[in-house]
Amino acid sequence: MKVELFIPCFIDQLFPETAFNTVKVLEKAGCKVKYNPQQTCCGQPAFNAGCWDDAKAVGSKFLNDFSSDTVIVSPSASCTGMVKNYYNDLFTNTVVHNKCRNIQSNIYELSDFLINILKFDYFGAELQGKAVYHDSCAALRECKIAEEPRRLLDKVLGLELVDLKDNETCCGFGGTFAVKFEGISSAMAQQKVDNAIAADAEYIISTDASCLMHLQGYIDKNNLPLKTMHLADVLAHGWGFA
Repeated sequence: MKVELFIPCFIDQLFPETAFNTVKVLEKAGCKVKYNPQQTCCGQPAFNAGCWDDAKAVGSKFLNDFSSDTVIVSPSASCTGMVKNYYNDLFTNTVVHNKCRNIQSNIYELSDFLINILKFDYFGAELQGKAVYHDSCAALRECKIAEEPRRLLDKVLGLELVDLKDNETCCGFGGTFAVKFEGISSAMAQQKVDNAIAADAEYIISTDASCLMHLQGYIDKNNLPLKTMHLADVLAHGWGFA
C-alpha cells in the first residue's frame, strides 16, 4: 500500500529518530512511503490558542501538501485528532470543504493504521523490561485508540506490559497549558510518573511525543529510574533493516 507520511513539526524538530523509525515500521509492514518535505504544521497550536485565522492559514497549507485520495499516516494521535475533528471548525462550507473531508477520512494514527487497516501487528521488535502504556488524551478521546497500541506492544519480545493506575488521567502537558499553568502541569506529571514507578515500570510508552517529552522532563529533573519511548521507537527496537 502507498501511504503519505505526516511528521508533526514537534517530532520533526525534537525527535527526528521517531520519524525515521516510523518509516522503518511502515516499510516493514509492506508500505511504500512517500514524504513531502514541504509539509509543516497541522495548525493545532494556533487553534488551541484561539488564533483561528492563523490556524486556518496553516491548515490550508496542510491540505495542499497532502493528497485527498491517498492514505496519510502519522506517529501522533494529537495531530491526527486535530485534522480529523477540528478541521470541521475551520473548513466546513469553504471552497476546500470536499478535499478536507476526503483527507479527514484518509488520515490515521500509526497504531490505528497498522492494526485496523493493515491487520499487521508483529515486527520482530525486542525490548527487555517492564512498561506501562500511557493513553494520551488525544489518542483516547479524539482518535478512540486504546487497544491498538497495546496489541502491538504485546508482540514485542521481552517486554512486559503492566497496568497504570489512573491511566485515563491527563499527563499535564496540554501544549500551552504546561506553560500557563506550570504548577498544575508539573503536579499532573508527578502523579503519572509516581504511578508508573508504583507499577515497577522501567518504561512509559505512548503514541504522543509531546506527552513523553513532558514526562521525561519531570523524570530527568528528579533523577528517576524511568525512560519514555514513543510507540514507533519500540516497534523498531531490536531489529535492523535491509
